Amino acid sequence: MTNLGYGAGEPIAAIATALSPAAIGVVRTSGEGCVDLVARSFSRPGALREAGGNSLVYGWIVERGEDGRICRRIDEVMLGVYRKPRSFTGEEMVEIYCHGGIPVVKAVLSLLLRTGFRQAERGEFTFRAYINGKSDLTKAEAVREIIDSKTDASRGRAAGRLAGALHEKIDSIKRNVTDLLASIEVAVEYPEDEETIADSFDMDALLRAQKELEMLLDGWRSERLYQEGAKIVLAGRTNAGKSSLFNSLLKEDRSIVSDVEGTTRDYLENMISFDGIPARIFDTAGLRQTDDLVEGQGVSRTRALAGEADLLLYLVDSTKGLSGEDEAFLSASHVPAVLVWNKCDREGSLPLPPDTGNWRLSVRVSAKTGQGMGDLLARVKEFLLCGAGTDGPAAALGSERQRDAARDAFERLSHAVTVALTGGLGLDAVVQDLEDALDSLGEITGEVTSADVLESIFSNFCVGK
Repeated sequence: MTNLGYGAGEPIAAIATALSPAAIGVVRTSGEGCVDLVARSFSRPGALREAGGNSLVYGWIVERGEDGRICRRIDEVMLGVYRKPRSFTGEEMVEIYCHGGIPVVKAVLSLLLRTGFRQAERGEFTFRAYINGKSDLTKAEAVREIIDSKTDASRGRAAGRLAGALHEKIDSIKRNVTDLLASIEVAVEYPEDEETIADSFDMDALLRAQKELEMLLDGWRSERLYQEGAKIVLAGRTNAGKSSLFNSLLKEDRSIVSDVEGTTRDYLENMISFDGIPARIFDTAGLRQTDDLVEGQGVSRTRALAGEADLLLYLVDSTKGLSGEDEAFLSASHVPAVLVWNKCDREGSLPLPPDTGNWRLSVRVSAKTGQGMGDLLARVKEFLLCGAGTDGPAAALGSERQRDAARDAFERLSHAVTVALTGGLGLDAVVQDLEDALDSLGEITGEVTSADVLESIFSNFCVGK
């Protein structure tokens, strides 16, 4: 952890809110003696020093002269006082709630740094909560997930990990494996009592632990989707209604809509939520042969974007139907597509063609009237979550680091199952597998973790978290 400069218990301070004009700004402090240090810059030092934990004290942040008298008032504040170990970091803490002007917040922090505090490093408050036993790594990583969440659904899933759902699940699996190890120790002492390795311990308990890890791994795909989102590209021939659908999905006039072919010459991008799943959605130039140099570049960009997408929404004017160009594009594309049969409100709209290998799903819509938009959103979510479950397990993995450790544990338990059933390597091999699995499970929660892993996790936090 030397690169981060984390200290053990020394008083630290940092701005914990965004450095932009706001009603309230928060400056956070933690560490040994931080209450006394803040008291030096507070108008009512005695009241602060005597305050109990989880209490508020009103007063002013002030600058004092060498004689101890107040020479300058900086801001009227409320102080939140937290006594160890009942604080976020497990240390003495004071949070200063001041007015949110940038000069005010900076002035408060600058004064604290001059009176004995050190500027906190990225993630240092959360790191101290971890090393002081107030949090494990699954909860620490969940803090960052909540900050980075793009939709309410992704925030809610991260909040479950912050509340300890994943920690409890991993702890339950570890207890199960630990009990298995204890029972094997008995079998080692009295090997003649059992006919096979599988008879030496509760095989069902081993299979349950394996299954629980398998379920966590199966849920990773949906968790990653809710965290990182999907890339969705609107594609199709000119005047298929891509810009109208783009605006309808965003519920705003973001893209220019016109009956003139080739109006959209470059792509537009925006964030959107498909029923809680975050996505970047792109409105693109219509696919056609053109001699216009600028439009031609737009068509080339459309093809490039379509090749990088997680999902295509391929629009077709339902009054014209599928063309040879449409069929050729969809056949050549390796990206899964939803066929969007647009303009279904118009007279002469053709029937929806059956789903084929060129597209997974199809839906009738009118981007102009909104008809079928609910079906479209449901189809997109259905595809994105295909094979990943719609809601995921109550406890779910929240990072690639956690996924990798869970996969290692699953592989060790799977090997233990194979050894137990075949009996080829003996009980010692099963013991080794179970011990390795426990180490991997410990990596998820942080009981077994290298300094490099900790640095990778906490260095990506904001200052003040």
